[in-house]
Amino acid sequence: QVQLVESGGGLVQPGGSLRPSCAASGFTFSSYVMNWYRQAPGKERELVATIVSAGGVTNYADFVKGRFTISRDNAKNMVYLQMNSLKPEDTAVYYCNARRYGCSGFWGQGTQVTVSS
Repeated sequence: QVQLVESGGGLVQPGGSLRPSCAASGFTFSSYVMNWYRQAPGKERELVATIVSAGGVTNYADFVKGRFTISRDNAKNMVYLQMNSLKPEDTAVYYCNARRYGCSGFWGQGTQVTVSS
């Protein structure tokens, strides 16, 4: 079965860093665009970052540009989100998503990121 398992969230103070990761299995990982989304309590889920199937080409939401970096390792079926200069408003559950044109996507269960003093 398809699995996307996030890990690496946690509690960090403002200005700190975290690097959540997502382990994929059960599908052809290298054929999918990978994304990170986040959802804060009471708010809509929002797209944070995208990386194409072969890596290299990335896109970011304006609110994380210059602070976050998405990367992937197709040999390991892994995707990462390096988060630097974290702010309290970055507090959310961060979700891994796999998507391909014309196909339904896959979602992980999320990892909690809390930015607080």
